[in-house]
Amino acid sequence: MSSWLVLYARSRQVPVSAAAVALVTLAVWALHSPGPLDLGMAVVVLTANVAAASVGLGGRDVVLERTAAIRWAPRRAAHVLLIGACAGVALLAAQAAGAKLAPTEVVVRGSAGLVGLAGLGAALCGAHFAWTLPTGWLAFTLLVPAPRGTVGEVVSWMTFPPGTAASSWTAWILLATGTVVYAVAGPRR
Repeated sequence: MSSWLVLYARSRQVPVSAAAVALVTLAVWALHSPGPLDLGMAVVVLTANVAAASVGLGGRDVVLERTAAIRWAPRRAAHVLLIGACAGVALLAAQAAGAKLAPTEVVVRGSAGLVGLAGLGAALCGAHFAWTLPTGWLAFTLLVPAPRGTVGEVVSWMTFPPGTAASSWTAWILLATGTVVYAVAGPRR
């Protein structure tokens, strides 16, 4: 493994974030009782995984990163996409081990949209508060009744069943927007 990748992972708190994601996933697997699918629990787990990893969307010195002679945009975009992939794969691994929470499409859609929100959160609020947008949207989704129709499918995109077009489009738009904004702008100071 190249030395820049090791240094990047350390500066982004990847080992600690990976341990947090693993602990959340292990706890869900160990504590989940067999029964019907639980979309609410699935999005809570995905949000916890994305929130744990999103603190690494910025280093200790944002000004230093902006002056470095390397291209940050591809690294930032890759980092956001890897957070989403790891959050989703961790939940899918728990499901493969017996904790049935949500269909694969919902897990992929949820991790994509949530990591897009984390990227937006890092760009708008800073890396230390990147978790606020995914967590806030989750809280809103779980606590406020969804309006009927397409507006409800957009606002509560996390908890709608697979095959809901508006929910899927919302998640993919959030992923694209959050990834591009964070890749171009970087974390807020």
